[in-house]
Amino acid sequence: MNDARDHRTPPDPTAPADAPPADAAAANDAGPAAALSSRALVGLLADRDRRLVVAGLLLGASEPGEIAAQVGLGIREVVAALDRLESGGLVERLEATRFHLLEEAFQMAARREAPPDPPSEHGDETEDRRRVLDRALRDGRLVAMPAKHSRRLVVLDHIAQRFEPGMRYSERQVNAMLSSVDADTAALRRYLVDERLLDRADGEYWRIGGTFDPG
Repeated sequence: MNDARDHRTPPDPTAPADAPPADAAAANDAGPAAALSSRALVGLLADRDRRLVVAGLLLGASEPGEIAAQVGLGIREVVAALDRLESGGLVERLEATRFHLLEEAFQMAARREAPPDPPSEHGDETEDRRRVLDRALRDGRLVAMPAKHSRRLVVLDHIAQRFEPGMRYSERQVNAMLSSVDADTAALRRYLVDERLLDRADGEYWRIGGTFDPG
């Protein structure tokens, strides 16, 4: 006989019957601004009067009369715009006649619309090193040498991994290996030698420093 059991997680008997989902509850806890999407913001600001009222709030006005004087609208238009902005979640009423613009709504909507970060090219590195390398290198090419010494050392150490310990390389070989990282191979050579990652003598270079794979 087949054992057709239901393996779904049973509901929590202690939760209220009308309890909202966890993600909805989190959005409510974060405030009305957190629930605004970029589409909702565009809809709220599509009206000229509402845009002017938002501008007045940004300039420091908080009461309908102040906003009207600031932006050149009538009181009736300001009140109507404030009502719509408040119901839409972009404006908060502090007192009976005082209003506050929830500016964080713009930042939250922008973050939600931002594309996800591309996968790291240095997934085998520690988090701190990965963060530095992802900013400095793209597709193996140097896009920006860090100005901070500790971060620059991370990048140079990563570049130095191209050189096998115990092997000697001619300057032409070194240039060929570094050219895949940056066209200015002379600058990279100087960095590697100055930071004691490579040494040189009689036209040859060899690895003397940096991290080594114990395997």
